[in-house]
Amino acid sequence: MRPKKQRRIGYCPCCNYFKPRGISLRKLDEINLAVDEIEALRLADLNNIEQIKAAKKMNISQSTFQRILTLAHKKIADALLSGKAIKIEKIDD
Repeated sequence: MRPKKQRRIGYCPCCNYFKPRGISLRKLDEINLAVDEIEALRLADLNNIEQIKAAKKMNISQSTFQRILTLAHKKIADALLSGKAIKIEKIDD
């Protein structure tokens, strides 16, 4: 397996948990979102940057960007439709 390329992350989330209201976190299953998945969502969905440009910003290939984005979309859909909590991975300092 090839070593993972260092990915540039241009955003630090201000909170690291989202959950359905009225349900204790202890009772919920959790979905973990990596910081690179959050960055891909931010660039593609929030900032409307095309994948090739967004991939360059993250220092990865377009195909890797597509895989990250697809995985993030699936995780968020699962959390929303199944009533799961979303935990965002912290950035290592």
